[in-house]
Amino acid sequence: MLFYPEEKIGLFIDGANLHSTIKSLPYDIDYKKMLSFFRSKSRLIRTLYYTAVSDDPDYSALKPLLDWLDYNGYSLMTKPAKTFVDTNGVKSIKGNMDIELTVDALEMADHLDHVIIFSGDGDFCALVKALQRKGCRVTAISSTKTKPPMVADELRRQVDHFVELADLESEIGKVS
Repeated sequence: MLFYPEEKIGLFIDGANLHSTIKSLPYDIDYKKMLSFFRSKSRLIRTLYYTAVSDDPDYSALKPLLDWLDYNGYSLMTKPAKTFVDTNGVKSIKGNMDIELTVDALEMADHLDHVIIFSGDGDFCALVKALQRKGCRVTAISSTKTKPPMVADELRRQVDHFVELADLESEIGKVS
């Protein structure tokens, strides 16, 4: 990953997408190491973590992580998740944060040189194009090594740089 020491960067983390991706890799993220890694490479302006949160006790495992992130240099961007029950009685929880991430990235673009998006969601292609038109370099961090790959091909083609999440294990992975 190419950094310039004086460039201003912003990390935009699609929490649900990152969580799904990391579950398929052989390591977990050490969020403290991740912050240190990016701070050591350039001027980290903001680190935003986007996720929907549920009141459902089955999904409360996320709460300790969110509390830790909130107290340790991450800006949490949350909204309530919505619970749906289909006609077969199967419950699903949904909470997409793509619009919030997009609006924040566009609003901050004039104050950043490099936008790093932790997501492989192809829906972010329009955001990437808009950021590039504003003069920002854009990096996507996701994985092609998961089964299936978690990054959309069109996103990989649009960004200035794609980073394989599996290759960052030594920089941001938890030590067992």
